[in-house]
Amino acid sequence: MKVFAEKFGDIKILRYELTDFEQLSLQQKQYIYYLGQAALCGRDMLWDQNNRYNLRVRHLLETMYQTYRGDRQSDLFQQFEVYLKRVWFSNGIHHHYSMDKIEPGFSASDLHQLIGASDLSGFPFQHELDQLVEVITNPALEAKRVSLDSSGDLLQASAMNYYRGVSQAEAEAFYKAKNQAAGEKAPLFGLNSQLVKEDGELKEKVWKADGLYGQAIQKIIFWLEKALPLAENELQQKHIRQLIAYYQTGDLKQFDEYSISWVNELDGMVDFVNGFIEVYGDPLGIKGSWESIVNYKDLEGTKRATILSDNAQWFETHSPVADSFKKKEVKGVSAKVIHVAMLGGDCYPHTPIGINLPNAEWIREEYGSKSVTIENITKSYFLDSLGNGMLEEFAESAEEVERAKTYGYLAGNLHTDLHECLGHGSGKMMPGVKPEDLKNYYSTLEETRADLFALFYVLDEKLLALGLVPSMETGMAEYDAYLRNGLITQLTRIEPGKDLEESHMRNRQLIAKWAFEQGQADGVVSWVKRDGKSYLKINDYQKLRDLFGQLLAKVQRIKSEGDLQAASQLVETFGVKVDRELHTEVLNRFKKLDIAPYAGFLNPELRLVKNDKGDVVDVEVQYAPDYTTQMLTYSENYGFLNA
Repeated sequence: MKVFAEKFGDIKILRYELTDFEQLSLQQKQYIYYLGQAALCGRDMLWDQNNRYNLRVRHLLETMYQTYRGDRQSDLFQQFEVYLKRVWFSNGIHHHYSMDKIEPGFSASDLHQLIGASDLSGFPFQHELDQLVEVITNPALEAKRVSLDSSGDLLQASAMNYYRGVSQAEAEAFYKAKNQAAGEKAPLFGLNSQLVKEDGELKEKVWKADGLYGQAIQKIIFWLEKALPLAENELQQKHIRQLIAYYQTGDLKQFDEYSISWVNELDGMVDFVNGFIEVYGDPLGIKGSWESIVNYKDLEGTKRATILSDNAQWFETHSPVADSFKKKEVKGVSAKVIHVAMLGGDCYPHTPIGINLPNAEWIREEYGSKSVTIENITKSYFLDSLGNGMLEEFAESAEEVERAKTYGYLAGNLHTDLHECLGHGSGKMMPGVKPEDLKNYYSTLEETRADLFALFYVLDEKLLALGLVPSMETGMAEYDAYLRNGLITQLTRIEPGKDLEESHMRNRQLIAKWAFEQGQADGVVSWVKRDGKSYLKINDYQKLRDLFGQLLAKVQRIKSEGDLQAASQLVETFGVKVDRELHTEVLNRFKKLDIAPYAGFLNPELRLVKNDKGDVVDVEVQYAPDYTTQMLTYSENYGFLNA
């Protein structure tokens, strides 16, 4: 299998391999196939969640692409094609990372010219053409999908489609009242609904089988029911039934019941995530974007993760945070390394490399959590990075380069293991404190906390004692990579003049910048200038580890107590602003390498193989040759919502 598929704009498309898929049983393969179909059926929901115009814009662009009668080699059409691919990649008209509206590279008149040379007779929104052209080409309209600028109303400044006609104050008061009335163990109110104001009254439009997004949810239920008899054990069957019941009713208490059953199911080779899960797409951190991942265990890699989860209590006990914020008894921490078999919704085409769920704090504290590192995704990233010159350009020394090549792949996977398995599951919140108390800073602070936990322990001799690393240089390689990324290389993803908006980018700079400044007096980390180029040099790895521990204690206190003022001060001071001079330098150096700063993946294509009697005898894996074909096929086969 060839990892690299194609490059356009600032994006490259890769493939991931279904390692050892052929060793699975026929039942397991079929189970994956049906769960994979369910994973593809929710695509339209995410598009609509991201922006109210997205589905109609996609329909228009795809119709034009398929029916255009003009010169397809012209500069204008080539630019249109790149724009379409970028919209596909971002699941809408906003950049998946910066949240800014994607600049099309052509004018409204150019777009009308393309429309005039296309057959739109089958396009059902002819009366909205002028409006859609304006949405695509006017940068002032729907300007930013998610705004985290706390100086204004976050909902009014954000173009996401989780709220309609509702102010930030109204939404916060609405859900605060629900949480206060419910008390402890309250469900994640608002997770699966759109909040709207109609006739002056706030109402929730729930995403369920007979509600909003019903057409897509019914298809998901159809495929889950197909998967049900192929489940590997009774607990898998139970949580699938509970997930179906949740989709049918929209009852968030049933989602909690499903989550408890899901987190307790540890024996199966195959697993999946399917639902309204992560809240990064909501500036208030309440609404869940739809996502799905279907996966199976990497048995060898899981040995590494199991060692960590088996020692979870040791890590919690020895954490540098205050005892009052530690869990006295760590429950149900399970970890595994997986191979993903199908990506859907907010995990496609750009995907996480690790997951820790469920997100409900009370379930995590009482029943535990599941953590995964996605080995075949990290492997594809690693294989693609070999020889591209990025490391050699931005690493400070030949020693650092060699350390990265020797230990970097393991170090990165261990960081993900620690982040997902132990970091997110560590610590506890004080009674009455909710994640929403930190408002738009919660996501950044939570990722900061999990990263710091991983950084603190990746250089701990405990990993050597557990046989997880061959040398302490593994941790040193991760420190090199983390600071280099947090202060230098992630700037390649930011346009000139922009600041950091995405939560993960903010958290990485926050950690690196805070540690640099706090350690400046002792020269823990220093800037090195050579031939007009800036590099970072770590002079004392142990002192840097101590700084990570100090910051972890600080961030855990902020989360545990719901200290919004301290969260705001920390994020705004260290996580947001970009050094303009350094940014210009980094962009100029990066441009010479001709590397796309963002990467996503093509899904493999799974096909049931049947004999003459119609019985399934195998599930065949084919690696998609073409990004455009996969996108158009998905729109045709899984486009269930009316735009």
